[in-house]
Amino acid sequence: MSSLPDGAFSSSAGDLDFGQEVTLGEKLKVFKTSGFDPEDYVSTKCRTTGEKEIKQLVTCLLDLKKASAEEMRKSVYANYPSFIRTSREISDLEGQLVALRNLLNSRATIIQTLADSRMESMSSGPGSRKNDNFDTEGREPSEKEVWLSQYTENLHILLAERRVDEALVALDEGERIGKEEKAAGTMTETLLSSLHATIIDQRQKLADQLAVSACQPSSSGMELRAAVETIKRLGDGPRAHTLLLNSHHQKLQSKIQGLQTSGSTYGVAYTAALSQLVFSIIAQASSDSLAIFGDQPLYTSELVTWSVKQTDTFAHLMKRRVINSPSASGGLRTVAECVQISMGHCYLLEARGLALAPVLLRHFRPCIEQALNANLKRIEQSTAALAAADDWLLNFSPVGSRSLGSTPLGGTASLETSITSQPKLSSSAHRFHVMVQEMCEDVGLLRSLQFSKQAMEGLVQVFNSYVHMLVNALPGSSETENLEGRIVRKAEEEAQQIALLANALLLSDELLPRAAIKLLPLQQCIPSETPRRASDRQLRTPEQRELKKRLQRFVDQLRDSFCREHALELIFAEDGTARINAQMYLSMDDNSDEPEWFPSPVYQVLFAKLTTFASLASNMFVGRERFTTLLLIRLTETITLWLSDEQSFWEAIEHGSKPLGPFGLRQFYLDMQFVILFASKGRYLSRNLHQVIKNIISRVMDAVTAANADTKSTLPEDQWFADVSETAIKMLTGDEPTENVEAATSPTAAMERSLSSVSPE
Repeated sequence: MSSLPDGAFSSSAGDLDFGQEVTLGEKLKVFKTSGFDPEDYVSTKCRTTGEKEIKQLVTCLLDLKKASAEEMRKSVYANYPSFIRTSREISDLEGQLVALRNLLNSRATIIQTLADSRMESMSSGPGSRKNDNFDTEGREPSEKEVWLSQYTENLHILLAERRVDEALVALDEGERIGKEEKAAGTMTETLLSSLHATIIDQRQKLADQLAVSACQPSSSGMELRAAVETIKRLGDGPRAHTLLLNSHHQKLQSKIQGLQTSGSTYGVAYTAALSQLVFSIIAQASSDSLAIFGDQPLYTSELVTWSVKQTDTFAHLMKRRVINSPSASGGLRTVAECVQISMGHCYLLEARGLALAPVLLRHFRPCIEQALNANLKRIEQSTAALAAADDWLLNFSPVGSRSLGSTPLGGTASLETSITSQPKLSSSAHRFHVMVQEMCEDVGLLRSLQFSKQAMEGLVQVFNSYVHMLVNALPGSSETENLEGRIVRKAEEEAQQIALLANALLLSDELLPRAAIKLLPLQQCIPSETPRRASDRQLRTPEQRELKKRLQRFVDQLRDSFCREHALELIFAEDGTARINAQMYLSMDDNSDEPEWFPSPVYQVLFAKLTTFASLASNMFVGRERFTTLLLIRLTETITLWLSDEQSFWEAIEHGSKPLGPFGLRQFYLDMQFVILFASKGRYLSRNLHQVIKNIISRVMDAVTAANADTKSTLPEDQWFADVSETAIKMLTGDEPTENVEAATSPTAAMERSLSSVSPE
């Protein structure tokens, strides 16, 4: 077999291009010409084509067929309302044309009969009328007239006795005989017209008779289909199809009425029964339509329109009797279960070509959104009510919540494991966690309906509201009421304040992301994975990482508020004066006696507070030591940054009337070294904190140097500051004997260290 020559399928006027990428319009251009001849086209292309090229051509044509079908489908979906409306108009027009055809046939028969009578009267002449009448009355009827009379009488009998099959055979036989007689010319036009009128009239009567019997409540499905198919055979397909759909509608309404009178008119059970009833009848109507009428567009469009109407009616009934009430009150679980059941029955029809899910979702989406918003509001209100009486003490979760029930329990050991693995939170945080988890489980039922994003936003919103309440629980917070006007109980003790941070951290870092797994698309499970490992893998998805980042921002706000409150408490006294000021260092050189060297009281309090916070956080933030470190860094940075930016302090140090003396400089340097040492020992000396302290020390040194003072001779060696700071830390923590403290901080020891620092090598 010869090979395909080069350029055999090259792009030219009216040719297909298989070697280059061209648009679908260009590929189909050759088929759009008015004089396109398929046989000539194929013979021309395949005359010198090999087997491989023919296969390529067939493949390309199949691709074009698929693309064309896809374009057709998109066009139909894009203009579906107009398509259905036009189909219905065509159906109505066809029915009117059938009625008009029957009327015209009757009129033509009457006119033809009158014309024949007139011609016979004129041909006989006026003198013979009396004799003609006598002959007509007296003569014997012809064989054809007798047959027609018997045929008409037989049809009347068959219709009266409801012998449908025999009546259909007789009607078909009458049409056949009429055609044969007309072709042979053995029957007069008058008899042919009369026969034709009789057949049309009896067909209409039979169709009416079948329509009445099919609409009876006692008619079975088999009887209905037989009647519809017979009406279709009688030539009135649109009426038959409409009758089929109307019969199913009447049956549906009757069964819905019976379901409502049975007493079950609300809840999940009613939803299951009603949705199964509605969509099973729609499925039956679809099967009957396809079996009798096939997939003709006219009947398919009417079926789709009818199905959409029944679905709309079902959705309105569901909203009125089941969904509206729980939707308004925040009963998200009930709404989600009812919608899930309805959508499940609806999805079963997609195999029959009926995609009614968008119709249901159009009705149910506002209800789901209302239920979700009401549920979020209820979470805020319930949590706020508990926050007003929360003692801010961490405890395990009470047993019996749905959060525990959702975890499979294999026995007593599993139950104990589940209980001991529960987090320790305050009462309001436990309630918040349980309600959010229940919300995520409820919305998870509708995961396929794409409500996850909205639920995720709601989760972030309610967590923001809860963190706002935790901020209000801080003693120094200026805001004391939440959105509902309830007072938030203050966390007076430091352990309670750390518990506020523990609530926010545990919720944002683990509990809420785990609850939000229910909102994410279903992940493919690995058989070898345990449920815990599968859950941990889901926590590392991009959606979960983004959620954690957003929640962490609110935790950072709470942490910053916590640090700001405690920093202000350290920096300012109750009367508003600053505890850290330039005068505390400038006044040290007023006395000639060298003081006992020890860190300033404000830094002693800072160290004690940070030590307390570190101890409390180590018990509450088990496994989250990084958060403890960041908290201590943030609090220390807040104080040092305030000192770095305090204008009044630097105005007195750099431009004051009295320069900073040797004792004041040594005390300031000791305070800064003390902060560096205990921050370093506590492992929360960040680079930023260290740099800020170094900048502060450098700026003070520059101020002293500008006053013509020698800082090198004034300050002892760095080891002395380290020893004093180390001794102070041990003393403040109760680990250093008193005599050792006095020796390390005595003036004599200080002088000896100063002399040793300047002795020649």
